[in-house]
Amino acid sequence: MKKEKDGLDKDYQPDNGSMAPNMEDIKNLGKQNENRRTGKELKEEYGKKTDPIQHEKKDDLLR
Repeated sequence: MKKEKDGLDKDYQPDNGSMAPNMEDIKNLGKQNENRRTGKELKEEYGKKTDPIQHEKKDDLLR
């Protein structure tokens, strides 16, 4: 990978952590989100719990 003087190569694409690269992927992600099960459905159908809500309370250590 050839680096430009101010950073990464102009054609660089990260392996992960990037946004959907095209409209087809955006549409597919939307369909997946529409079919996502609710917490109630997970519990009733599979006996599973949803992921916990993060950062619900302020952390006193971060002040």
